[in-house]
Amino acid sequence: MTTTDPAPAGFGAHDERSGRARHAPNVRDAPQAGVEPAAASATEPLEDAASVLDQSDPLRRHRDAFVGAETSLVYFDGNSLGRPLRASVERLAAFARDEWGGRLIRGWDESWMQLPFDIGDAVGRTALGAAPGQTVIGDSTTVLLYKLLRAAFDAAVAADPARVELVVDRDNFPTDRYVVEGIAAERGGRVRWIDVNLAGGVSASALREAVGPQTGVVLLSHVAYRSGYLTDAATLTRIAHDAGALILWDLCHSAGSVPVEADAWDFDLAVGCTYKYLNGGPGSPAFAYVASRLQDRLAQPIQGWMGSADVFAMGPSYRPADGMRRFLSGTPPIVGMLAMQDTLALLEEVGIEAVRAKSVALTGFAVRVADELLAPLGVAVASPRDPAERGGHVTLSHPSMRAVTARLWAQDVIPDYRDPGGLRIGLSPLSTSFTETLEGLRAVETAVRAES
Repeated sequence: MTTTDPAPAGFGAHDERSGRARHAPNVRDAPQAGVEPAAASATEPLEDAASVLDQSDPLRRHRDAFVGAETSLVYFDGNSLGRPLRASVERLAAFARDEWGGRLIRGWDESWMQLPFDIGDAVGRTALGAAPGQTVIGDSTTVLLYKLLRAAFDAAVAADPARVELVVDRDNFPTDRYVVEGIAAERGGRVRWIDVNLAGGVSASALREAVGPQTGVVLLSHVAYRSGYLTDAATLTRIAHDAGALILWDLCHSAGSVPVEADAWDFDLAVGCTYKYLNGGPGSPAFAYVASRLQDRLAQPIQGWMGSADVFAMGPSYRPADGMRRFLSGTPPIVGMLAMQDTLALLEEVGIEAVRAKSVALTGFAVRVADELLAPLGVAVASPRDPAERGGHVTLSHPSMRAVTARLWAQDVIPDYRDPGGLRIGLSPLSTSFTETLEGLRAVETAVRAES
């Protein structure tokens, strides 16, 4: 059952204190005029088309800023682990030498204690459409998902004991589903599952059917990890709010690749990793976004010294800090959050709209190449063909793709594999060229032939 009336004042309601416009137009399909590469002719040979697209690409000069871009290795896994920037290599070395080695424990007082908030605000400003004071760098994605989902669920039940359902789709990333199931078991809640097409994602109609007066929290991914399906986040947020529920967005596959307007779309909560399109490095800490209107209403469940009101008071009992500090627990992973600063600076320079425009062009070109070279071999595109519904990666489906992936890795062509039979082509716009994309897909063609 779904109500169409605005949610009553409370956790699912919009709060004008945010100072942002309610439900700005969704920019998920937002290539902007003047920033996208020129279109190649559909009848042009693929090599010529790739060359035309590379020559007209306004972001092409940034490719050389990434370590390894000069090699022959084809990297199709930027949606799992981004290439490092050369500037990040220098930053990490300088930090170990000058700050860690030179300042030692004094570094905490001089800058490190503030870094989770400063870098968090940079993530919010550059990749999330979030005003300052709402984003922090913290733990792993899984831990932050647990903290925010548990806090939101407890708050929803406290406000209305009937709201015991957590809504999630069956094809969400495993961590998301596992955390939902764990919190439901821990807190006496129920999971409400949404069935989805593996080549798509959660639609507005599916969410409307799932939410109602028993819904406490909805957890959705902005970009589906398997198919690359890009949801209409503004509309789905509104549906959750109209049902009186909170919504938590997983932004792992969209932050740094797809425009997000967390404040304007009225997000409640969001979590995302930083080692994909933000190039933070293996295991770099995740970010958490909590809308300012909710921060003093949520009690995060992992009470540690770093989230207390007076970190160094070492008092006998816990009192949560104001603002985003209350969502921290232990000592911030400073070294792990350094590298992403260089990508954030680059994103701020070029603009997320330009990144999205190239992403649309890259994935569109990959779909064209797949249709020409791979479809005759029985390979299907298992991602949306409409660029307005497609994030930054394309999944290609064939029964032999597990073996194909292993064969490609041995040849320095690096996609990844997801069951059932899906080879993911993750195209990071700042570090991937159209020629590299074509070379990699020609290698996929050869490997599919060899495994068929």
